[in-house]
Amino acid sequence: MSDHGTLSREEIAKIEIGHTDSTPAKNWFLTLFFLVVIFSVPVLQNAREFAAIRSGAETGRRLPQSWDVFSFLLPSLAEWRAFFGAGDAAGMFASARQTNNRMLRDIQAYETALKDRDGIVEAMIPVMQTVVSGWLKGGNEDASCGRDGWLFYRRDLESLTGPGFLEPAVLRQRGAGGSELVAPPQPDPVKAIVDFRDQLAKRGIALLVFPAPVKPSICPEDCTSRYAGTSAVIENPSAGRFRELLAAAGIPVFDPAAALVAAKAEGPVYLRTDTHWTPQGMELAARELAAAARAAAPLSAAATDRFKTLDATAENLGDVATMLDLPAGQTFFPRESVALRQVLSQDRFWRPDPRAEVLFLGDSFANIYSLAAMGWGESAGLVEHLSLALGLPVDAICRNDAGSHATREMLARELRSGRDRLAGKKLVIWEFAARELACGDWKLLSMELGEKRETGFYVAPADRPVRVSGVVQAVSNAPRPGSVPYKDHILTIHLADLESEDDAAAKGKEAVVHAWSMQDQRAMPAARYRPGETVRLELVPWDKVAAEYAKLQSSDLDDEELEDADRNWAAAEW
Repeated sequence: MSDHGTLSREEIAKIEIGHTDSTPAKNWFLTLFFLVVIFSVPVLQNAREFAAIRSGAETGRRLPQSWDVFSFLLPSLAEWRAFFGAGDAAGMFASARQTNNRMLRDIQAYETALKDRDGIVEAMIPVMQTVVSGWLKGGNEDASCGRDGWLFYRRDLESLTGPGFLEPAVLRQRGAGGSELVAPPQPDPVKAIVDFRDQLAKRGIALLVFPAPVKPSICPEDCTSRYAGTSAVIENPSAGRFRELLAAAGIPVFDPAAALVAAKAEGPVYLRTDTHWTPQGMELAARELAAAARAAAPLSAAATDRFKTLDATAENLGDVATMLDLPAGQTFFPRESVALRQVLSQDRFWRPDPRAEVLFLGDSFANIYSLAAMGWGESAGLVEHLSLALGLPVDAICRNDAGSHATREMLARELRSGRDRLAGKKLVIWEFAARELACGDWKLLSMELGEKRETGFYVAPADRPVRVSGVVQAVSNAPRPGSVPYKDHILTIHLADLESEDDAAAKGKEAVVHAWSMQDQRAMPAARYRPGETVRLELVPWDKVAAEYAKLQSSDLDDEELEDADRNWAAAEW
């Protein structure tokens, strides 16, 4: 066994490959059930659309939508002409690349449109999941059913049972990924962490790294009976090497795994149907983290009377249970109730303090009891309790998911724009879900302080909303509802050729706009926007809503020209 009493890779392989909690009869039933579903869906959908076309209910169509694929899988006549008329090999290659990228965009748009219209699939998913997840505990591509009603996020499991994330072959394979539409990731977390530490050190700021343990790492016995009675911490094979490399670089790593395992004797430290920890597990981590923070940097003395707590409760259905797509009102996985301790400062809910000497960068493990939109209460999260344990104010930049780069990008953007979020800081604590070590994009980001400058992009006035129309130039990626462990998502839109009767200053300008792509696991209109489409939106400055919405899962546009542009929020369509 490795650190923390962790099982070796060979022991894990023997358990995972040589044993299973499933039965042969269940496996055969699931196989036959899926074959019936897979073949019946396209047959029923095509029959339904043919009937609608014959009856006149579907006007303007002669064939079902699934047949549209044949209209764009071959180059158009204009594309053939551009290819053969290029004149040289370089021109022909550039033409072929443009055609290929056009096809990829059309395929994505086609898949999205097909899913939007596929009523058969939408109707069958809850029924199918009732059988597979409710009765047979089979889970789906995103969620895995454990023992006694426990649920696990599959990406958490895969991050632990997959190959070592620092193995050279794995780094090469991940670094060669990506596509014409998605840039390859920077796969090496050690490289990114050392680079970030070096940039902070130039300003005399220390770094403390905190990979938050994922649930199956601490609670493997609730995933499979093969771990019953053990106190092992399950880790990716490269976890020990990761800690060794950071220790050699002089970077402290906070690891609460042993304390969380020991605390299980007193009650659950992770939620049964959610990816995150219980308030008790979170508070334990916050207290231990406060001690590690004081060891990492010379922080000011605690003010013992600065904060107080208020008892509260919250009730919600876990994010993994939501990903199962079970029917509304299902009883297989009930809602969970938790007891919280909300942190108050001067009789008001705790808020980050930009003047604090500690800056916390974190993801949903920090947000779960802090961000009301997650449904588990507010002002009772990891940062609040870290501040309570330190007896000091704390500054925080948190965003759900993508902990490998999202909060560093937010910090870097502020610095580039001339807002020095690192002023007066002695310590940066960087928290991210440990699964990010195996699957995150560890971008190298510059933390250089820039100067405030005008970008020329339109921003709505602060005193009133402004209705504009504009042509979509680009839209960032949006997740499919049910495919991520979050109910809400925000995307980014690049608009051009603005027109507005409310504000003449908008005419002809460009704008960068954030908008809902998903709310409560439902796709919103912006998720279907496509380049070239004219949209009508009511805008307010992003700064007016950033305190509430910047913590939510979001996606941005991969365009350096837009990085420093001030942002708007799409309050509504009109």
